Amino acid sequence: MMPAFSSWSAFFAMGGYAFYVWLAVSMTLLTLLGLVMQTHWQRRQLLGDIRRQQARAQRVRRGGHKDGVAKNLPVSSEPGKHGSGGNTPEKMSGEDAL
Repeated sequence: MMPAFSSWSAFFAMGGYAFYVWLAVSMTLLTLLGLVMQTHWQRRQLLGDIRRQQARAQRVRRGGHKDGVAKNLPVSSEPGKHGSGGNTPEKMSGEDAL
């Protein structure tokens, strides 16, 4: 089997096309490195988001969340009260329904 190049200098010269060949090789490697770095960064972001979401869900289950959301609101069907069944058009009568 015959080697393609007679020496290392001939290999690096690439038959007179070294600038274009090595520029293409370096741009390809740079692009692949950028892709690997972006994938790593995106994975870290995603795992961090999942951790935060799970921690928030656990705080909500325990009832000790700090995002200012009221807990254990009473469920009432009286108009103007907190909970479900407030002033919905189906439940309003008289002047309120207009």
